[in-house]
Amino acid sequence: MGLLKLLTNDPLAFALLTIPLLFSVILHEVAHGWVAYRMGDPTAKWSGRLTLNPLKHLDPIGTLMLFLAGFGWAKPVPVNFNNLSDKRKGLIFVSSAGIVTNILLAFFTLLFIRPFSTFSSGIAGIFAYYMVEINLTLAALNLIPIPPLDGSKILMGIVWERTPNFLARLEPYGFFIIIGFLYLGILDPLIALFRWIIGTLIGILLP
Repeated sequence: MGLLKLLTNDPLAFALLTIPLLFSVILHEVAHGWVAYRMGDPTAKWSGRLTLNPLKHLDPIGTLMLFLAGFGWAKPVPVNFNNLSDKRKGLIFVSSAGIVTNILLAFFTLLFIRPFSTFSSGIAGIFAYYMVEINLTLAALNLIPIPPLDGSKILMGIVWERTPNFLARLEPYGFFIIIGFLYLGILDPLIALFRWIIGTLIGILLP
């Protein structure tokens, strides 16, 4: 369901979904830029992207698609990997930063809400549910090793001497590959697999 339809049908649910969605996507992108900055690349900082201001991160077409189709995207934080102190480690750490941030957001939301089980059916519980679901899905989606998703750059860093050029050549077509996977019903099982892996890890770590 697109957000526009949700806004029309249930404004409260729209607010409870949109707030954690914006927060999670923005922190995901800021994490990329912050780690890149710490590793020697100031591009994100110079571009004004190390900020929680949503207007700096929203992509007009991606936002429109989110409202109309329920599938959208934010503007990627610009990173010049050639500026990094160690390009191979940079590919892994910078690309992992957004995923790790989403996993931590899901983990700490669950950690915080567990002692307050009486909130589970109220607004706080619904908000926490959306926060966990959104962050698990964002982390799982970005782990898929299809350019331009983060998983592809992590894989480039891991298999540095073998396949990065092949993956880089795929990047201009990555969006169409993702849409094709979505249309063929391949994307959802991949997301479900990575969600299960992340969920299992969080389940082990939760006291």
